[in-house]
Amino acid sequence: MFDTIIIGGGCAGLSAGMYAARLNLKTVLLAELAGGLITTTHVVENWPGIITTTGPDLGNSLWEHAKASGVEMKNELARNVVKLPDGSFEVQARRNSYQAKTVIFATGSSHKHLGCAGEEEFKNKGVSYCALCDGAFFKGKDVVVVGGGDTAAKEALFLSEHAKTVKIIVRRDVLRAEPRNNGLISQKQNIEILFQEEITSITGGTSVEKITLKSGKELAVQGVFVAIGQIPATDLAVPLGVALNPKKEIVINRHSETNVPGVYGAGDCCDTEFKQAITGAAEGVTAAYYAFLYTAGK
Repeated sequence: MFDTIIIGGGCAGLSAGMYAARLNLKTVLLAELAGGLITTTHVVENWPGIITTTGPDLGNSLWEHAKASGVEMKNELARNVVKLPDGSFEVQARRNSYQAKTVIFATGSSHKHLGCAGEEEFKNKGVSYCALCDGAFFKGKDVVVVGGGDTAAKEALFLSEHAKTVKIIVRRDVLRAEPRNNGLISQKQNIEILFQEEITSITGGTSVEKITLKSGKELAVQGVFVAIGQIPATDLAVPLGVALNPKKEIVINRHSETNVPGVYGAGDCCDTEFKQAITGAAEGVTAAYYAFLYTAGK
């Protein structure tokens, strides 16, 4: 019997694990991707105390910190969570089952898809959801980034170091990026922004060759990078009766508590409006602390 089971190995889950171990909670962390989604980020410049680092380096350091703190790390995908008659919880993973007094959901999110014609057909054949993962394959080529937020801006900036040209396809009339990134984009000669446009289809042969826009305009490109947001990974919480908002995010309070006693949430899977690595880490630490109080009967 563990004191807490943490589901998720990103910034939120690893921070929760590190702090739970510091509070002497017997802790197991289940994660299929060590370091979480931050490991697909090229440059991180908003982690306090570190002027600049890479996503993989940050994710790895958090993983090693949690492990060194005494967290039992399991490279397993959680498949089901049930509440037992005595009030404890059982998490059924791919190979094993684990029981604990509390559960912390730090399950993160997955990439949203465009839903346009050709997207599924050309996935991994020119359609990508991670510039850091695939950008080097597009050296000297023409690519587009789809999205209107800061993630799209950062993806475009990274790709501009490899691709011949980068066009950002923005559905609205403004790119909602951080001022610093907006400034960097304005300095790049090979980045262009197309406002009030959407991709209606992606076509090609063995790989992407062309996209068609809502305006009817066609662009010859070899890569389409999608950065239109995330879908919270909250399916595991539903059978427990955990409350979700209309976006299917886990509803938490300032203590990272859900409506189910003993169940906590942290990070991108939750309803916090401002989602950053540092805010997810803070929610993870908060969840660990209140899980500690719960197990102590306080």
